Amino acid sequence: MKILFVHQNFPGQFPHLAPELVRRGHDCRALTDQENARPSPLKTWRYKFTPDPVDPRATRLGRNYTTHSDRGVVAARAAMTIRDREGFSPDLIIGHSGWGETLFLKDIWPDAKLLVYSEFYYRGAGQDVGFDPEFSPGGFDQVMIAQGRAAHLGQALIHADRGLAPTEWQASTLPAALRPMVDVIFDGVDTDIVRPDPGAHFTTPSGQVLRAGDEVLTFVNRNLEPYRGYHIFMRMLPHLMRERPNAQVVIVGGDEVSYGAPPKTAKGWKDIILDEVKDRLDLSRVHFTGKLPYADYLRLMQVSRAHAYLTYPFVLSWSMVEAMAAGALVVGSRTAPVEEMIRHGETGLLVDFFDQKAWARQLAECLAEPARFDEIRARARAEVVTKYDLKRVCLPAQVALVESLVQGV
Repeated sequence: MKILFVHQNFPGQFPHLAPELVRRGHDCRALTDQENARPSPLKTWRYKFTPDPVDPRATRLGRNYTTHSDRGVVAARAAMTIRDREGFSPDLIIGHSGWGETLFLKDIWPDAKLLVYSEFYYRGAGQDVGFDPEFSPGGFDQVMIAQGRAAHLGQALIHADRGLAPTEWQASTLPAALRPMVDVIFDGVDTDIVRPDPGAHFTTPSGQVLRAGDEVLTFVNRNLEPYRGYHIFMRMLPHLMRERPNAQVVIVGGDEVSYGAPPKTAKGWKDIILDEVKDRLDLSRVHFTGKLPYADYLRLMQVSRAHAYLTYPFVLSWSMVEAMAAGALVVGSRTAPVEEMIRHGETGLLVDFFDQKAWARQLAECLAEPARFDEIRARARAEVVTKYDLKRVCLPAQVALVESLVQGV
């Protein structure tokens, strides 16, 4: 097959699928935003997207659709150039629905099949909006904005032949009429690489070396922000650190905004929340690393005695599943995306998202008595190996879906 991947941050969710399809003999190319600096394993075309600022007074609820459909038009123009000048016509297009890039590709290549990655479908109630009154209020305006944000996602699926979602819960956010179009296949964790290592060690920014077996608590996200419970974690930390005077806390993540609203001050969420509690913390035992290279992050997961993971009802982070595979004991928020992967007392532990006292109590128990939770760690890794392993489970299923979409393959 001739396959075109379309993703503004390629390889995005396809770092394993694209090379595997090449290995199987398919002619794979990619189309991405020219600002994307990530290395590509494929021959890659780039489009330039420089949208004019959107006037919210003029566009109102359509402002999100305006931006994403404009990107879709730019991607379609690039596709037309690829077709006319390069002579490339894909049998299959694989793209992410989130940024509008796939909206008009069928108008350029009407005979191509289209598979869209359907990561999340916004709703006004029952998911992230209104979940956390402090940072995500569920007033009328917020509900309407969330509903408006879903317009291009529905259109993307209506134009597609199939959809792909990484978890059952994320697929369940889709409207009932669209849900049957979507297959659920997790992105996959390479459990041959992401595995426990009793000899692992991690060096903090201050130069302190932490080793497997040490009393280490970890918290990891792309960015430190309310959607991932950073505020809950930091606010319970003074109590936990009093209870565990030898615990070392390693916090991984940037100071940008991935999800939700940015703060209204010049400071980022990291410092806003830290400022609330820093006078009650022994900061010599709290290590902020920023974003880490993958090898360093993996060593940290292998060192972790307890790993806290919190999220609104929203997209699940790969890091939680990787922590399970690496042998860390995951204490997760009792929210739907987490509950799909973690059964309390079997493959991890669950705590109410907002209950800071319960978080401190549960994490203190995990740090104090690690051997008590060894069976949970083992079952968690076994669960990932059985259900979410990249090479043995997820990638073969993804390839089978891709190859089934073109008749005769």
